[in-house]
Amino acid sequence: MKHFFCLLLGFLSWQFAHAQQNSVTVSGTLKDARQKTALPFVNVTLCKVQDSAFLTGTITNETGHFTISAISSGQYLVKCSYMGYNVRWIALTVGQLSNFLDIGQIELTPATVHIQEVTVTGKQDAVTDKMDKKTFSLTANISQAGGSVMDAMRNLPGITSQDGKVLLRGSDKVMILMDGKQTALTGMGGQSSLENIPASAIEKIEIIHNPSARYDANGNAGIINIIYKKEKKDGFNGKIGLITGLGALWERKANLPDIRPQYSATPKINPSLLLNYRKNKVNLFFQGDNLYTRTLNKNEYTERLYDNGEPIQQQLKRNRTTNIITGKAGMDWKPDEQNTITVSGLFSSEKILDRGDEPFFTSDLKERKQLWQFLEDELKTTATVSAGWQHQFRHPGRTLQLQFNYTFHREDEKYFFTNIMPTYTGLDSFKLLSDEHVMDLNADYIHPLKYGRFEGGIKLRRRDIPTNMQFKPGLHSPLDTSAGGWANYREFIPAAYGVYVFESNHLEIEAGLRIEYVDLRYDVNPGHNTYKSNGYNYMQPFPNLRLSYRINDQHKLSFFYNRRVDRPNEVDIRIFPKYDDAAIIKVGNPELRPQFTNTFELGYKSSWRNGFFNPSVYHKRMDATITRIGSIVNGSNLIYNVFQNAGKSYNTGIEINLTQKVGRRATFNLNLNGYQNTIAAFTVVNKYPQTSVYSADRQELFSGNIKFNGLFQLPRQVTIQLTGIYLAPDIIPQGKIAARFSVDLGIKKTIGNHEFFFNATDIANTLRIKREITGNGFSYTSTDYAETQVIRLGYGYKF
Repeated sequence: MKHFFCLLLGFLSWQFAHAQQNSVTVSGTLKDARQKTALPFVNVTLCKVQDSAFLTGTITNETGHFTISAISSGQYLVKCSYMGYNVRWIALTVGQLSNFLDIGQIELTPATVHIQEVTVTGKQDAVTDKMDKKTFSLTANISQAGGSVMDAMRNLPGITSQDGKVLLRGSDKVMILMDGKQTALTGMGGQSSLENIPASAIEKIEIIHNPSARYDANGNAGIINIIYKKEKKDGFNGKIGLITGLGALWERKANLPDIRPQYSATPKINPSLLLNYRKNKVNLFFQGDNLYTRTLNKNEYTERLYDNGEPIQQQLKRNRTTNIITGKAGMDWKPDEQNTITVSGLFSSEKILDRGDEPFFTSDLKERKQLWQFLEDELKTTATVSAGWQHQFRHPGRTLQLQFNYTFHREDEKYFFTNIMPTYTGLDSFKLLSDEHVMDLNADYIHPLKYGRFEGGIKLRRRDIPTNMQFKPGLHSPLDTSAGGWANYREFIPAAYGVYVFESNHLEIEAGLRIEYVDLRYDVNPGHNTYKSNGYNYMQPFPNLRLSYRINDQHKLSFFYNRRVDRPNEVDIRIFPKYDDAAIIKVGNPELRPQFTNTFELGYKSSWRNGFFNPSVYHKRMDATITRIGSIVNGSNLIYNVFQNAGKSYNTGIEINLTQKVGRRATFNLNLNGYQNTIAAFTVVNKYPQTSVYSADRQELFSGNIKFNGLFQLPRQVTIQLTGIYLAPDIIPQGKIAARFSVDLGIKKTIGNHEFFFNATDIANTLRIKREITGNGFSYTSTDYAETQVIRLGYGYKF
C-alpha cells in the first residue's frame, strides 16, 4: 500500500495559488521650481524604459496633483511635459509590496534633463509573492468542496491537521482571523470550531508564515486569515447552492462488546445563499449557511498499562450530530470619494449532541470493568457587530481607518453521565455556562512613499469571560464537585505598532515593531479545592524584519525574523475538570504563563514561465512551551492532563514548494516540509488533584509531511483534482504519533451559470491516528478510527 501510495503521489498535484499581478497607483505633484507654485494641466505619461514608448498617462489637476492607476510591477520612466518648461524624466520602480506609491513633489525648470539608457527585462510572476502572505481561492479546491473550513484547509500547501486543529510547519500555535479580525467564533487569538464553519461561505484563505508588526503578536506558527464571500458587481446578484453527502460508509473496526452501534452512512446537508445589491453609493450583502452533519467524531481503541495493575482494553466512541446556522449581513456606504462606512453583523448558532460510549475490559475482553456512557448537549451562540470608517486622503493610498468590533459568545454545555459498574449504576451530570464579551478598537494609518510606505496604528482590547460550573453528583460519583463554582477571566491589551516598507530595483525591506501591554486577571471561586486567583502582566516588544534581494526577475533571496507570543487562552487556564473521557481528565492551570517564540527564516525563489521553485530553511526557538502533561496520583488510575509550561523547545526545518504547469491541461504542485522537532528536558509540578512532580528527558525526532496536488482541465469545462497527503511520525508531549496518509478526489462540471461537483475524501480509507504515550506509572497505545471518508454531491447557481 505504501509503494502504491508513493507512486500515486508522484502523479498527483495541484497549484492552489494562481498568478496575481499587483495593480499599483502612482501619484505626485508638479510645481514650478522657482515660484514653488502648483502647475495645472501638465502632461504626465508613463513610458517603457527600453524605448520610452508611451504606456498610459494623465494630466495634473488645478492643484498640480496627478494619479495614474493600474500599473503592473516593473521599471518605468515618468515623463512630465508642459509648455514653457523643459521635459523632465524620472525613473520609477514599481514593486509588489505596496499598492500605492507617492513620488512626491516634482519641480519643472528650464534646465535640460539628461537620462542614461536603462535596460530592464521582466515577466509576470508565477504566483502571488506578497511580503507576508500567500492567498488561495477555495473555488479551485474541488476535492474538499462542501465540507468545513477545516476540511478545505487540509489540502492547502504547508497546512496539516491534527485533533481538530490546523498546523503550520508542525505547530498548532496558529492565530485564526475572520476577515482580518479575531473572533470568538474561531477562538480569540487561537483556533477552535473550524470543523463547524461551512467552506461554502468562504471566498479565500490567506496563510501568513511571518506576520508583520501590524498583526497581533499572538500565534508563533503564523496566521490564517479566512475571507468571507462578498460580491462586487453592480446591481442585484448572488449565488445559491446545495451540497449533500455521506460519511462512515463502512465499519473500519467493530465495537467492543455490549455498547451502542457506531454511526454509519452519516448524512451531510449544506444549503447556502449569497445575496448582494450594489448601486451608486450603497452596497448591501448577505451570506447565509446551514450545515447539518452526523459524524463518527471519535472511535479510539486503547490498550492501557499501569505499574500497579493489569492491562486494560478500552474504546471511546463518540456519535456526533451537529447543526450550525450562520448568517452575515451588512452595508457599505460611500458618501463621497474619500469616505467609506461599513456596518456588518454576524450571527452563528451551533448545536452539538454527542452520544458517547466508553467501555473498559480486561486484556482478554472477558470481563467488563466499567461502562461510561454520556450525552453532551452543547449550544454555542456567537454574535458580532462591526463598524468601520475609512478615509482616503487626496493622495491615493494615504488612508486612515477606524474599526470597532464587539463580540458576544455563549458556551452552554450540559453533560449527562451513566456510570455502569459491576455492582451499581450511577447517574451524574454537570452544567457549564460561559459568556464571553470582547471589545476591540483599532486605528490604522497608511502613508505611501516614493519607494514604499509607512504604516502605524493602535489597538485596544477589553475581554471578559465569566464562567460557572455546577456539578450534580450521583451514586458513588467520580465527579470532583469541590472543583466547581465560578471563575472570571479578564484581559486588557493596549498595543501600538509601526511598519516601514522600502522597495528598490533589487532590495526590499520591511521593518516593524509592535509594543504590547497585557494585563490578565483570573479570579477563582475561593472554595476551589486546588487553585486560587491568579494573573500576570507584561509589556514586551515584538519586532519583525524582512530583507529580500532580487537578483533578477527570476531569482530572489529573502530573510525573515520575528518575535511572537502565545498567550494562554481562557480554556487553557479554566479550573474545571472535563469528563468527556472517563480515563483522562482534562483541566486548565491558572498559573500558566505566555510562551515566547523567536523565528528565523531564509528563503529562495526561482521562477520561470510555467512554474516556480521556492525552498526555505527556518528555525524556531520557544521559551516556556505550553503543552498538556498527563500524570496519575496515588490510589487511582485516572490520568490528569494539565496544561503546563514545559521549558524550551525547538523546531528547525526546510520547506520546499515546487509548481509546474504542463501544457494547457495540467498543473502540478509539490509541497515538502521536513523538520527536527526537539523538546528539551523539563520538570513541572502538577497541582491538580494532588501535587505531583513530572520530569521528562530530552526528546528529538525528525518529522515532516508531503503534499502533492494535481489539477487537470478537461474539455467541456470539466476539472479534476487529486490530492495526496503523507505525514511522517512525530513527537508529542510524553510520546509519539505515527505516520498517516490519505488521498482525495474532486470533479467539477460548469454549464453556464450552473456548477456541479462530486468529491470523495480519504478514498482509500487509510487515515487513522495512532499514539504511544508514556508517563510516570502508566503507558498506553491508542488508534483512532474516526470518520475520515466522505463523499459529496453539490450544485450551485450564480445569478
